[in-house]
Amino acid sequence: MLHPTVTRRRNALLLHRRFLEEAIAAGLPAKGLDQAFAKKLEISPSMWSQIKSARPIGDTLARQIERHCGVDAGWLDREDLVTDAPDPAEERFIAAARQAWRSANAKGKRELSRRIREPFLPGSA
Repeated sequence: MLHPTVTRRRNALLLHRRFLEEAIAAGLPAKGLDQAFAKKLEISPSMWSQIKSARPIGDTLARQIERHCGVDAGWLDREDLVTDAPDPAEERFIAAARQAWRSANAKGKRELSRRIREPFLPGSA
């Protein structure tokens, strides 16, 4: 069971991702979309930035976000939502891994690949 703060943040990021995908599909430029999303939620861009990284979403703000995004009350609290929306820490990790991969020679790439797979190989723990 996830902590409610984590669940709400993940689901808010899912709503944000949907907003971005719809806006880009509509031909809007990517620049300024975070500010547009914050405006839709009726919060400051600064508060949205804080929510994306660490600020907890309280009950009142959760209901406000749900209302402005057109989802049912309590939607942000649902743990059963299928989401593959990455969090900021995951994005930083992926960027660092990509940089390490691209800067490595063949031997280094084999080593990186081994280190990533190693914890998941049968018999390793």
